[in-house]
Amino acid sequence: MHENTSAVSREALLAEANKVIREHDEYLSGMIATGVEQKGNVLVFRGEFFMDENGLPTRKTTAVFNMFKHLAHLFSEKYHLED
Repeated sequence: MHENTSAVSREALLAEANKVIREHDEYLSGMIATGVEQKGNVLVFRGEFFMDENGLPTRKTTAVFNMFKHLAHLFSEKYHLED
């Protein structure tokens, strides 16, 4: 299942992911990945989604979703989480 990827710890992957986030053109203040899990061959990133006071998505919500999707594409090709 993980033949072409390298094992990485959650902590190391989150550090690398947050570096990518901070350096990305679409970075917004407060955007940070706080968790990651392995779903098959895909790494799924989590963090604050910036909902409004009614629990509805904001402009930041879309930006965060797109960033986490970008991270999944970028890192799932390189890494899998250590067991």
